Amino acid sequence: MGIESEAIGFLMLGALFGAIVLGFPIAQTLMVVSFAFGFWAVGDTVFNLFTLSAINNMTNVQLAAVPLFIFMGYMLEQAGLMDRLFRALQLSMANLRGSLYLAVISAATIFAAATGIVGASVTLIGLMAIPSMTRSGYDTRLSAGAITAGGTLGILIPPSIMLVVMAPVLGVNVLDLFAAAIFPGLILSGLYVLYAMIRSWISPELGPPLPPEEQTMSKGEIAKEILIGIIPPTVLIGATLGSILFGVATTTEGSALGAVGALVLAIGSRRMDFKLIKGALESTMLTTSMIMILVMASDFFGRVFSLVGSASYMANKLVELELNFIVMLLLILLLIFILGWPLEWVPIVLIFIPILLPVVDSYGFDKVWFGILVAVTLQTAWLSPPVALSAYFLKGVAPHWDLKDIYAGMFQFMGLQVVGLIIVLAFPPVALWLPKVLVG
Repeated sequence: MGIESEAIGFLMLGALFGAIVLGFPIAQTLMVVSFAFGFWAVGDTVFNLFTLSAINNMTNVQLAAVPLFIFMGYMLEQAGLMDRLFRALQLSMANLRGSLYLAVISAATIFAAATGIVGASVTLIGLMAIPSMTRSGYDTRLSAGAITAGGTLGILIPPSIMLVVMAPVLGVNVLDLFAAAIFPGLILSGLYVLYAMIRSWISPELGPPLPPEEQTMSKGEIAKEILIGIIPPTVLIGATLGSILFGVATTTEGSALGAVGALVLAIGSRRMDFKLIKGALESTMLTTSMIMILVMASDFFGRVFSLVGSASYMANKLVELELNFIVMLLLILLLIFILGWPLEWVPIVLIFIPILLPVVDSYGFDKVWFGILVAVTLQTAWLSPPVALSAYFLKGVAPHWDLKDIYAGMFQFMGLQVVGLIIVLAFPPVALWLPKVLVG
């Protein structure tokens, strides 16, 4: 197609960003823009393209894991198991400086492995931790940074919903992405813990030990809380991921195992009732619907954008720059980072990653490694002003915290994110060693 049709694609992008800046919902905007510009470019064919896109996404077996993983996370939350997990971590480290930072990040890491929804993670961790942090006199900025950074681990640590969606886009096995994400996720979690504990050691007023009135439980009672609060969800998550990583179950089968396991734990907690199951199912339905509508709308937009020739035109122009290997990679990651401010991860993964794939192939980037770099970059964007969506999730459950303090805390942990990204960038085996071992 000529340059005229290629220009239609760039007008599509301009219309999309303009509508988002004006506050229109992303999914509806994607659909309207795709139909309008698609009809302009190819006429009635756009309706066939939409039908094909919808059928392909709705029949994608890998995406069946999305609602099951989401249900597992909501079930653990609704049954109060995550509250008990946090309480057990809090009590086991009560005498330690910065103990609540350690408890928050540890609980967030475990919860990230239970559900890949950032908003749910930040909100739940905030609800659990903020009252204790406020009573104990913890620093608002460091507390906000620990909660929001811990919550964003859900993007990366498997079973990440984003990795499930990204795998078929990149043309790689979701098992490889899950395995590749484990060490980078743990490194980031470790950096968060190290930073918060060092700050608390240098300045004790930032994270004092829990007050005496919150240390009234005996060692036996604390041991019981640890046994009930930490071990069951950890075993469930380990069994779910283990069954997938070691090839015992497919991703969909592993997610079903996790969902059933969460249901069993909820029954064991003696909090199971109709209201609890209804709440978990409704939350799962709403979240899954939101994600799948975004998936379908983003895929449709990407197909129209490619059909008019804009995607190949953009990719060819990037390749023609003949930039150095590392410079091109940094340019791509910078673009994704900036896109992560106004956009959800779904349109980025389903629209812009396919556009950039010819460049990735041309330069010979390992796609699994590239996928993890994209995930860490998007995780960093969640903590970066001017948008920083995690700040608004936290503000919703901590209205007494000033937004500028939340931003200041997030900015500190965004620096740690950059360090983690540099580690994965400079040492690819951090991401690629485990997938090779498992494949071998």
